Amino acid sequence: MRSHEAGRIGERLWYLGKEESGVYLLEGDSVSVIINGGMSYLAPIVRDQLVAFGIDEKKLKKLLLLHSHFDHVGLAPFFRRRDPDLQVYASERAWQILQMPKGIETINASSRLVAQRRGVSAWLERLDIEWRSEPAGRVVSEGDRIDLGGLTLQILETPGHSSCSISAYVPEIRALFPSDGGGIPYKEIILPSGNSNFTEYQQSLEKLKSLAVALFCADHYGYVTGKDAEGIIDRSIDAAKRYRAMVEAIYRRTASIEATAQALVTERYTQIPDFLIAPEIYAGVCRQIVRHIAGAMGA
Repeated sequence: MRSHEAGRIGERLWYLGKEESGVYLLEGDSVSVIINGGMSYLAPIVRDQLVAFGIDEKKLKKLLLLHSHFDHVGLAPFFRRRDPDLQVYASERAWQILQMPKGIETINASSRLVAQRRGVSAWLERLDIEWRSEPAGRVVSEGDRIDLGGLTLQILETPGHSSCSISAYVPEIRALFPSDGGGIPYKEIILPSGNSNFTEYQQSLEKLKSLAVALFCADHYGYVTGKDAEGIIDRSIDAAKRYRAMVEAIYRRTASIEATAQALVTERYTQIPDFLIAPEIYAGVCRQIVRHIAGAMGA
């Protein structure tokens, strides 16, 4: 089953935010953790949801960022400024990016653009939630574990969507948090997202295939449970193969990175008119995908 309704998913797991961008709150015996940073404009929504659902924010001591793209780190300043002692985890590469002036500028500019597109710019202006030169947090990498008391987050390095992508797995409840390193479950289809290196993205999907998954917790368009979750990595692998074949076919026909990228943009917004990021941002993503795939073709 697929859902994007905010609220309790299981005994210890909550989905917060909105359909296009969600975050997860996982409650251990000792502490709670927010998984994924989401988009910045979610701040007042998530704040109100914590109150409405009766979640004990005093237990919230950890935040895990699964990669450094603007739509996955937006709430980190919000939570960190509410609690300066909050422990924030990310990969080493993510922390490098998040301390670069250009990276910070891109995060804030992209966040403002999406908020403007969704008509919620006033929310950002009233809250101090932009990234600044933040101190680095804790580095996690392949094989690391974050103990919550009764639940353990296991870290897997899953590059390909970005160079800094990691996933988290909770064996006690068979919950996988792949961020965009897994397929994005939009309605009844799966959107591949090998933005940085499509080959590494496909390899990362193969790596996730070995996990027993009862809860597939995506960052965009909600979560998947039950039988649908059990087979979603296999379907993500198939979707990635089909997408790559489509890119290759368009590139062979056009022999142009720009023309291929624009065809991918048209395909995405025809399929999803209200796609979560602005077309001008997505066009850059598509150019990057095409450059990699064309290079792998020897073009």
